[in-house]
Amino acid sequence: MTTETGTDDDADDIEAEIDAAATAVGSVWPVHSFVTANPLAGFEDLPFDEAVSQAADLLGGRGYPRAETFRAALDEGRIDPERLDAELTDRGYEADPEAMLERLAAAEDADGASGAGEADGSDAGADRVDRVLTKWLSAFLDEGQAEWAMPNREAGFYDAFRSVARHDDEIPDDGLVADLPASPTEAIEAALAPYPRERWAAVFEAQFAALPGWTGLLKRRADDGGAWQSAYPITLTGYLAARLALADALGVDLSPPETDGPAVEPSDEIADAFLSAWEATYRDGLVERVAAESEARGEERGARADGGASGRPDAQLVFCIDTRSEVIRRHVEATGDYETHGYAGFFGVPMEYSGYDADVSVDACPPILDPQHRVEEVPTDGAARRSRDRWGGLREAAGEVIETVRSNPATAFSFVEGAGSGYGLALAARTLVPGRVRDLLGGADDAVPGDHEFCEPGVHGHDDAGEGLPTGLSRDERVEYAATAFELMGWESFGRLVVFTGHAAETANNPYDSSLDCGACAGNPGGPSARVLAAICNDPEVRDGLRERGIDVPDDTVFLAAEHNTTTDEVTLYDRDVPDSHADDLERLRADLDAARERAADERTGGAAEGTGVRETERRAGDWAETRPEWGLAGNAGFVVGPRDLTDGLDLDGRAFLHSYDWATDADGDALEAILTGPMVVTQWINAQYYFSTVDNAAYGSGSKVTHNPVGNVGVYQGNGGDLMTGLPLQSVMAAADEPYHLPLRLSTVVHAPVDRVTEVLADNESVAGLLDNGWLSLTVVDPTRDHRAFHYDGGLEWTPTPESADPARERRAAPAVADD
Repeated sequence: MTTETGTDDDADDIEAEIDAAATAVGSVWPVHSFVTANPLAGFEDLPFDEAVSQAADLLGGRGYPRAETFRAALDEGRIDPERLDAELTDRGYEADPEAMLERLAAAEDADGASGAGEADGSDAGADRVDRVLTKWLSAFLDEGQAEWAMPNREAGFYDAFRSVARHDDEIPDDGLVADLPASPTEAIEAALAPYPRERWAAVFEAQFAALPGWTGLLKRRADDGGAWQSAYPITLTGYLAARLALADALGVDLSPPETDGPAVEPSDEIADAFLSAWEATYRDGLVERVAAESEARGEERGARADGGASGRPDAQLVFCIDTRSEVIRRHVEATGDYETHGYAGFFGVPMEYSGYDADVSVDACPPILDPQHRVEEVPTDGAARRSRDRWGGLREAAGEVIETVRSNPATAFSFVEGAGSGYGLALAARTLVPGRVRDLLGGADDAVPGDHEFCEPGVHGHDDAGEGLPTGLSRDERVEYAATAFELMGWESFGRLVVFTGHAAETANNPYDSSLDCGACAGNPGGPSARVLAAICNDPEVRDGLRERGIDVPDDTVFLAAEHNTTTDEVTLYDRDVPDSHADDLERLRADLDAARERAADERTGGAAEGTGVRETERRAGDWAETRPEWGLAGNAGFVVGPRDLTDGLDLDGRAFLHSYDWATDADGDALEAILTGPMVVTQWINAQYYFSTVDNAAYGSGSKVTHNPVGNVGVYQGNGGDLMTGLPLQSVMAAADEPYHLPLRLSTVVHAPVDRVTEVLADNESVAGLLDNGWLSLTVVDPTRDHRAFHYDGGLEWTPTPESADPARERRAAPAVADD
């Protein structure tokens, strides 16, 4: 099999330049496991203003919100005029805000006018290259959607392209394509022979940026090295060779534009001032509230840290740090004596998970981590297993028959004629009464046992023999994951019930459904991860190991898992193994979760009569024409790292990620370091995806769901071809065509810890400090050892004390809420 790599020094140099050029394009995950990531990740080593300027030059996207967005924020009081005046003055602008907004709007109009006009001949040739190349990319990269596979895929993309190019009528039978070399590096050298060698790297970068969606996908696929890549390999070098060969055959000039590098435009400086003032206004409100709570409750927390006794809660529930958890957590706490905590939704176990009868395994950890274990569902209930097998077998057989009849040219027309009326009735029902159809389908699903009803996650057997990941976890690994969870959250006491609550969304007819699932689980449901940690913590060997580490879990504490449906706010308890001794606790919890669901659903649906929110969320979940089943993480702007009692009395409007952390139990700072280098980085990715999908959805988002066309089970087109869309749909971030629902702010992180400890963490982690120094997010520390004062990170490991923010009597300026429509 051709390896698509060169063997001599020149080939190695070309490969190195190709890899470097591709860094400008962000990775794109397949749509079935959509992972939110910063589309400008390749520019994070630059200051934010320079990065968006360079990205605009290369990718054509905007870097800042439009003038009308800033004007709305200013009119609504979201931007403090004094903050704005200071930001503009710092940049040398003395004009009033309205004049600055008019100047921004004029620059936007000029940019729009300069981009108008007919494409020249070179652009037309490049468009032909894109059209032909994307046709073969979609065929080669297909992950099971196509009925007829592209021939010769197992040989790799370059060889497969060589074999079909001569049969493609859209490709002229001359130039390089007529006699492609066996080696892709030789093809690249031949295509670029007319161009100066020192300009090749610029050519590579421009060609990768021409189709950033497809480039990002094949980057991710090559880096991931999963089953599809192993079976049908593709490399950056092979892709680039095919592209350059097509350009040669179609007579496209490959010369990159001569440039001294993009400069930051004056209009961008003005926009940056407005954005910074808007962010500071939100951040000031968040910091003041956290600092005030820190001072008000400091004495109580200090007593607890010194070993003061406190009553056990009815239950402790650990939710993902996801912003959607903030709403349900408030309402759970209001129903009874419950503690809620925040922890990354993969619950600290980086694994590859395989369901009982799943065709493929999925990664269940953040993209910044590699899975370390393979966990499979192990059946324990024979009767339920047989029921699952029987129903599953019937469904699979029926599905195969229907699909065969539908896709077979000899039977397709007769199938449509015979089944048309039934399909018509089904479509009408799904359109007119989606809630009732959902109820019927849910009832049918309830008849089929789920994995949690007859299986347990296979965490106890540990087998690292052979290739691939070890199956299961060793005793020491299980103890380590349990201890890490409690140490990061600062736990010292346990209730009778501890519930690890993953989350997943429910939506119909939505290619982007995985974008609503757990980002910490790589766009997959979080229930399996919750079940894994619960199984670990219930293990007697693990409890013995925890005691050896000073974590004493009472004998009557039972760990169980749950899954929060973020579309309907239903929390499903996986309680099969809960003993009868805890039946009353469990029943009370289940009733209170139902009550919390009703209140949370009423809040999220907004404006509906009290008690109708649940039905409305169920309608949205079951309606196949619903483009916005839920808002996902829209509105995210803050990340609070600290004890829950800093925020449990605050309504944060579903805009803040919340990670539990107690500095008093983290003497060496290891837990804080793990949070800042892990969850904070992931939340910055999420925040950046929402930001850029809002400020320029055409370049960094994915346009309207109404015109989405799924391709190859890997992505979506807008229309019937072209580049893969890379970000979030319009309906995920916009309330109307010109009205953002997601308020595009960079992430504001607030940490409750001694400022010196945070400084030490940043000094030891240059990549995290670099994100802060370059302005991709901000960091403020509320220091409980310094009278609960706040210190804002200024860069270079330096801090500036903010005005006194811990006086409860002081009027607090809170960021306005984002209301659901």
